[in-house]
Amino acid sequence: MTTASLKNIDSAALTALPKAELHLHIEGTLEPELILALAARNGIALPFPTLETLREQYEFSDLQSFLNLYYANMAVLITEADFADMTRAYLARAKESGVQHVEIMFDPQAHVARGVELSTAVNGIAAALASSEAEFGITTGLIAAFLRDESEESALAVLEALLEMRAPIMGIGLDSAEVGNPPSKFVRLYQRAKEAGLHLVAHAGEEGPPSYVEDALDLLGVERIDHGIRAVEDKFLIKRLVTEQVPLTVCPLSNVRLRAVDTLAAHPLPQMIEAGLNVCVNSDDPAYFGGYVGANFAALVAEFAWDAATVETLARNSIRSSFASAERKSELLADLAAWSDTHG
Repeated sequence: MTTASLKNIDSAALTALPKAELHLHIEGTLEPELILALAARNGIALPFPTLETLREQYEFSDLQSFLNLYYANMAVLITEADFADMTRAYLARAKESGVQHVEIMFDPQAHVARGVELSTAVNGIAAALASSEAEFGITTGLIAAFLRDESEESALAVLEALLEMRAPIMGIGLDSAEVGNPPSKFVRLYQRAKEAGLHLVAHAGEEGPPSYVEDALDLLGVERIDHGIRAVEDKFLIKRLVTEQVPLTVCPLSNVRLRAVDTLAAHPLPQMIEAGLNVCVNSDDPAYFGGYVGANFAALVAEFAWDAATVETLARNSIRSSFASAERKSELLADLAAWSDTHG
């Protein structure tokens, strides 16, 4: 990694940087303004009824304190139109950040538990994704992320329902409270998803130990690790991840806001890049964590004085680590090469 002049990676260049976003929870894109608008549309009384009082809640001490607000705010998502509006609002912001391909996670169990039909959530999100390429120039995929603090039986029931309805999902993931909910809890879920031909990803090594990363690979057979920052604590795991080039979808601003790291300056991402890990930059739950993927790139460049070659590497990793078709990856890599000719 170099620390050359920033002249080639100003904000306009970062926005133009062709990139994929692989770690994005669509419910985590609910901006306070949209939350209030949907609450009004659906006649829902929120505990924080004004924009000011709602914004005051966006300070978190850890992952659980965030999750409490995250799930509470989902109450405004009732109709297919609500899910579609939320998704379309994200896609518009993603376009502003230079995202050209995105693989979106959603939490089906969280909606079913609220009494929302599974088809309502799926159809609403899918409707927005179906027009994404024509409307925003962004190709998409949808991943059903299961709540690790719920039972495997619950997850299996929802997965079977998704398969039965032929939901347009490309894979499954594992999210929510990590500590105390190891990958070993979900072996049958991942085996069923693999049998169904779905891609496999899982959160691991955010708050949980490095062993959770190993178990996600060995017990669940995942193709990508979401987060994975605590892998740096285990030199043997680092060697393995480098050798196998396992994709790690890192979310720097999220890690800081949830106190997984104390400050951006203390984030292990530079160390991970230097080690040769296959890392990319993502926004996680951007409405809650201070910015979309473009803001994450901008903060990293400002903090670490990265040059164009470094951000190009991160963008290339995101494209190659995606589940996009070979043809789409080739298109995106060609766009990235053109960006490099201008800014590299």
